[in-house]
Amino acid sequence: MKILDQHISKTVVNGTLMAVVVLVSLFSFVDFVDEAGDVGKAGYGLLDAIYFVLLSMPRHIYDIFPTAVLLGSLMALGTLASNSELIVMRAAGISIGRIVRSVLQAGLILVLLIAFVGEVLVPISERKAQTVKATALKQKISLGAQHGFWARDGQRYIYVGRVYPDMQMGNLDIYELDEAQQLKRSTHAQSASYQNNIWYLKQVRQSVLSETGVSSGVYKSLEWNNLLNPDIFNVVSVSPQNMSAMDLYRYSRYLQDNELDASHFKLAFWVKVVTPISSLVMLLIALPFVFGSQRSGGAGQRVLIGLLLGIGFFMLNRILNHLGQLYGLPPFISAVTPMLLAAVAGIYAIRRIH
Repeated sequence: MKILDQHISKTVVNGTLMAVVVLVSLFSFVDFVDEAGDVGKAGYGLLDAIYFVLLSMPRHIYDIFPTAVLLGSLMALGTLASNSELIVMRAAGISIGRIVRSVLQAGLILVLLIAFVGEVLVPISERKAQTVKATALKQKISLGAQHGFWARDGQRYIYVGRVYPDMQMGNLDIYELDEAQQLKRSTHAQSASYQNNIWYLKQVRQSVLSETGVSSGVYKSLEWNNLLNPDIFNVVSVSPQNMSAMDLYRYSRYLQDNELDASHFKLAFWVKVVTPISSLVMLLIALPFVFGSQRSGGAGQRVLIGLLLGIGFFMLNRILNHLGQLYGLPPFISAVTPMLLAAVAGIYAIRRIH
């Protein structure tokens, strides 16, 4: 049985990875054509465009992964059916339930893989992609730590540890120099928000250096008229869909603590949690078609079925997510409902297989 599990798992994983390569290549080509329109502006060259497209690949992998699992598993398991391997397994006394178990074991590998991509690779690569483009287009921005960036405005140097949507920043350090390039004032703020053309800093610690010594002050809030150009958010901010689940959770808590609407970010958080699990559901959907057809149906038919089902699930997911927000449903319900409907349909179809 262990050999059987390894064979089925290897087949499903390889099929999924092949589907990922094909789909991501298509999306990346479209991205490259789109970026070609910016080549030649300021310092944005062809290599910068290629680098930007490469950094965008993890996001595409995460977005299309459930569809790739469905398409890849249909092709891989369909090949087993076409080669009569599934018939041999059934003739050897292996039940459909046992085969399903082996397929879902492969699904667990895929879940861990896409969870790593979504939690680690996507946030880092998206921030780097935006920073690379901003730097090439002569914006005064440079990549700092894993989640931050540096910006310069005359004699002022600003480090931003976190950039959130809706003109929100976290963990700021502002260093102001005099004409002799000596530090004259340093400011640290826990967070900052842009409203009515003014930056509002919260939980501020400020130190002023002078010939007589250093004076420090702590402020609950502080207004700053000319801190950063808000257009910077167009090139360094990351949309909620591309943030990690941990960042989404922290930011939604921050909004709640400040009595602000956090439903959009809560929904993005639950979608982030549910998306890896959706890969298992895609396997459940693929299995009935494979067992139902056995040796009938070619590769083209399986590809068509996979694409239609993948597009259908994607559309159902987006529609129910938006309807949930429109009618004020709990974000958890909006995120989980499409997956549950697909899972119930897949389990029902598998139970009808004789």
